Amino acid sequence: MTFATEEVSLLVRIEGRVQGVWFRGWTVEQARLRGLEGWVRNRSDGTVEALFSGRWHQVDDMVGACRRGPPAAMVTAVRTEPASPPDCAGFHQLPTV
Repeated sequence: MTFATEEVSLLVRIEGRVQGVWFRGWTVEQARLRGLEGWVRNRSDGTVEALFSGRWHQVDDMVGACRRGPPAAMVTAVRTEPASPPDCAGFHQLPTV
């Protein structure tokens, strides 16, 4: 197995103007296009949080896309940390926490 095909899971916190700009819907579309599993949700502190799980290069590409976000977003920071894979298959939008 090469590093590029290794399976990884990252918990990602996106900060900035990321709520009310279709960030979650955009994230679901983008993650599904990349074949990722996981979820995305708003947090009550104004950030967006996501769990991305898949091949390293696809997860890395998705994190890079989150640094830009959809057109109306203004991302100021993206923080990542290793995580456990999601409990269910597919990529989903979850309720705000």
